[in-house]
Amino acid sequence: MAEEADLDLVVISPNQAPPVAKILNYGKYKYELEKKAKEAKKKQHVIDIKEVKVRYKIDTHDYEVRLKNIRKFISQGNKVKIVVMLRGREMQHSALAVDLANRFISDLANDPVAVEKKPMVEGRNVTVWLAPQ
Repeated sequence: MAEEADLDLVVISPNQAPPVAKILNYGKYKYELEKKAKEAKKKQHVIDIKEVKVRYKIDTHDYEVRLKNIRKFISQGNKVKIVVMLRGREMQHSALAVDLANRFISDLANDPVAVEKKPMVEGRNVTVWLAPQ
């Protein structure tokens, strides 16, 4: 039947019993599949990881700016990694860095933010991972 119509016999789903096949133009079918895949790719959002670096001796205005940036990143649907950097003898005050990280979390409590990883000391840094809900 396919040869008479000058078309191709295409197996659509070979795993079913009996296998499903259609008589159609294979080139056109392949083009439509590529078009659908391209359209689906356009609509999806790739989640990026945005990193915000601060020191534990941050000033109030700088803190507010970082907080505003974190809110913007979360509203765009991206994950945020907050890094509180410690240098030299500041490692003795790692508790202050953890307190700053917890302050970020408490100030973002009213926003649609989920804490993926709680504040933890990793080497010379304290990191927190946030994600949109």
